[in-house]
Amino acid sequence: MKIAVTYENGEVFQHFGHTEQFKVYEVEDGKVISSEILGGNGAGHSALAALLADKAVNVLICGGLGGGAEAALRERGIEVCAGASGNADAAVEAYLRGELVNTGANCDHHDHHGEDHSCEEHECPGEAEGCGNSDEGEDCGSCGEGGCAGCPGCHQMPQITGKNVGRKCRTHYRGTFNDGTQFDSSYDRGEPLEFICGAGMMIRGFDAAVANMEVGETVQIHLMPEDAYGEADPAAIFPVEIAQLPGAENLSVGEHVYLQNTMGQSFPVRVAAKDAETITFDANHEMAGKELNFTIELVEVLDA
Repeated sequence: MKIAVTYENGEVFQHFGHTEQFKVYEVEDGKVISSEILGGNGAGHSALAALLADKAVNVLICGGLGGGAEAALRERGIEVCAGASGNADAAVEAYLRGELVNTGANCDHHDHHGEDHSCEEHECPGEAEGCGNSDEGEDCGSCGEGGCAGCPGCHQMPQITGKNVGRKCRTHYRGTFNDGTQFDSSYDRGEPLEFICGAGMMIRGFDAAVANMEVGETVQIHLMPEDAYGEADPAAIFPVEIAQLPGAENLSVGEHVYLQNTMGQSFPVRVAAKDAETITFDANHEMAGKELNFTIELVEVLDA
């Protein structure tokens, strides 16, 4: 049995159609015996469903997904368990214990705590810029064969080179902000992170650091926003009248939900502010505009 989880930095990624990677778990007798990282490249729900089917995945655990994605997965015989959040490994263990509840297709209003809110179309003012998410590799809708007009970082950055590029790397890492606060650590989870170096599965600065490392080597890097999650885009912060968005009255500042643009595409946002009449959403990645520090240990390099 194989279980795939939409995956980012150890957590269940909250948007199936835009996930950059899956963590795939091999399960026997109700226990995980191995796991690997599978690149998804944010290809859209139909392509991702086909990718998982090709890898003989039986179950998908994810955060948010729409009805079309759910149908595409079920057509390929893949069981869907939506509404998950938090640590990916813990979500799989909860599923195996029968404790993970499937919320079903939760399209555009799904928060990280598993609550469902009413769905309503809302156009994203930052759509041409990828709603502030271009640094995650998400499709901004303006990318053609000649490149992307609205995502300065997604096609035009110099290619990463190095002896580890194109190979599967297993790394331990610890990530901190400039004040020393830790935001993520593979050491705490007790399992190295696996990814294909240079394939866009990691933020650019992390990929570039690993590209020429030796097995057993540990490096410390400091990343400016342009090599991490990009700068915050003011156009991706926008107000909506609560009366025009059913379910908005139940949201609180800090919650993560999904909205839907006029093309029917879901995009993740955070509730940035709220008063009696207006709710303000922020479609920027939570790490946008932040300088990040990583301690990276290269544990193993394998052929991809």
